[in-house]
Amino acid sequence: MSPLEELRHSASHVLATAILRLWPDAKLDIGPPTETGFYYDIDLEHKFTADDLVKIEAEMKKIADENQPFLRKEVSRDEATEIIKARGQERYKLGRLADIPADEKISFYQNGEFIDLCAGTHVRYSSKLKAFKLLSIAGAYHRGDEKNKQLQRIYGTAFPTKDELAAYLEQLEQAKLRDHRKLGKDLKLFVIDEDVGQGLILWTPRGSIIRQELQDFIGGELRKQGYSQVFTPHIGKLELYKTSGHFPYYKESQFSPVFENESLAKVIHEGCSCAEAFSRLEAVSARLASQVNQRTGRETITPDRVKPDDQLLDGFMLKPMNCPHHIKIFASQPHSYRDLPVRLAEFGTVYRWEQSGELNGLTRVRGFTQDDAHLFCTEEQVAAEVLGCLALVKIVLSTLGMADYRVRVGLRDPDSNKYTGDSANWDKAEHACREAAKTLGVPFTEEPGEAAFYGPKIDFVIKDVIGREWQLGTVQVDYNLPVRFDLSYIGADNQAHRPVMIHRAPFGSMERFCGVLIEHFGGDFPAWLAPEQVRIVTISDKLNDHAYGVLNRLKAEGLRASVDEHSDKLGAKIRRGELDKVPYTLVIGQKEADASSVSVRSRARGDEGVMTVEAYVEKLKTEVSTKALPAKKV
Repeated sequence: MSPLEELRHSASHVLATAILRLWPDAKLDIGPPTETGFYYDIDLEHKFTADDLVKIEAEMKKIADENQPFLRKEVSRDEATEIIKARGQERYKLGRLADIPADEKISFYQNGEFIDLCAGTHVRYSSKLKAFKLLSIAGAYHRGDEKNKQLQRIYGTAFPTKDELAAYLEQLEQAKLRDHRKLGKDLKLFVIDEDVGQGLILWTPRGSIIRQELQDFIGGELRKQGYSQVFTPHIGKLELYKTSGHFPYYKESQFSPVFENESLAKVIHEGCSCAEAFSRLEAVSARLASQVNQRTGRETITPDRVKPDDQLLDGFMLKPMNCPHHIKIFASQPHSYRDLPVRLAEFGTVYRWEQSGELNGLTRVRGFTQDDAHLFCTEEQVAAEVLGCLALVKIVLSTLGMADYRVRVGLRDPDSNKYTGDSANWDKAEHACREAAKTLGVPFTEEPGEAAFYGPKIDFVIKDVIGREWQLGTVQVDYNLPVRFDLSYIGADNQAHRPVMIHRAPFGSMERFCGVLIEHFGGDFPAWLAPEQVRIVTISDKLNDHAYGVLNRLKAEGLRASVDEHSDKLGAKIRRGELDKVPYTLVIGQKEADASSVSVRSRARGDEGVMTVEAYVEKLKTEVSTKALPAKKV
């Protein structure tokens, strides 16, 4: 563990110590460090409140001041069992003990009166904990399985110094103000309705403008790079995804297959004998039971109970990825090496069965649209095509002011069996990703185990304006799906050759990307993206006719504007535009009306003075067409 992880891991043990002092009947599960802090999962009849967090934190400070040493003790499995039982913690800890492989050492760490099954490591003394804070309470299913009991999870964070803790807490406050779920509601950008379903986004007219502008932006770049637009259905046959490997590799995160149903009445109507009817219904039952098993994870009846030649039911799935559909488009006609590369692009909606506790506004959903593309090329073209994909991602990020990013190269884990395909092809694909990443001019890390099951990838991890990291654009090199689908093209030697596939998505998920954008800009979108670019306000109602003349002039140029007709005072109208985060407010008084001018107020820069309507229209058109990011007032 890193020193920071050790500090946070130790804080989680001190948290558990404090909880047992205050609630001795609490049953503990696990308390690991995390990327941003730590947590502990607790089973307790008492429901924790915000006031409880204050009490627990005060007790933690007492424990820290006691300067308790963290002592490691290695024991046998039988001794471990006795320690756990002696403290009445067998409900969850014995299961955690059983997770430890037989050939691994079993260790406990003790601080004061508290002892916990733990591999470590920890700081030497509790007094090292000088800057920590309990943050929130949440529910968490035991082992992340919704079939298990829901425990209470207390989150906290810890840093080496109080200044670092204060900076992090300030970042959290900024994150609350920028929370895309709150801003999405306040700015009327999207809706999540329980009658439609959790994790399924309803885009409002205002939110749809942002999404459409992004699609139009990248669509223009795709046309420059020679992509062809395609459209594919939202479902496909189960066999398609078995061939691709998405089923069963990602089976747990996919919606269950749907099968055509055969009723008893249909079987009898077809004139089957009783024996034939029961035989066919038995096959139907096995298929349906298999469907249930796939949802529940149980294996009481498995698909191999049904004969391969049984055609009673055809299975269909909501598509988890667009790749197999694009592959079928490529395979629908013969190709020569002269045709390659073939670049197919689609804003394709895909579906994932995310656990309800993991859903989060736009950033974790069950139905999302990818700005997806798949390139089919010769092996000699791979390097150039990957560089073209990376260039596209860089254009997207620089245009949106997301120039602070790092690059992660996801490789296969040689000790894992989750990856498909020939090792030599994997080596070539990983080499292509490494070489391409070197050209980006930014540091990159190699992370074994982060590859897709079919190939390595290059991920862009951006840092937003308050320092949080988000994984967005991705480029993947794939030698394996062309093999699984037996794709080919005719080479210059008049022989069949296997193409290489490149997957790329600069935005990734449109939903996630928009969620990140909302928080990155804090809802203050640049003019080209803003749902409403201009709000026109007048000093008095008698000037409304002039206001509508300005409105019509703006709309004639394709600009998005409105007139505030409320009978409020001017200050209230200007304030409303500020709250709605409209980039520009144009104020019209009698003087402006007489001179065909407007007084311009920018959210980013404040009062910009008076200019003619025509001059302002040209200024805004230039700002929108160049996709300028507004410079802040100095």
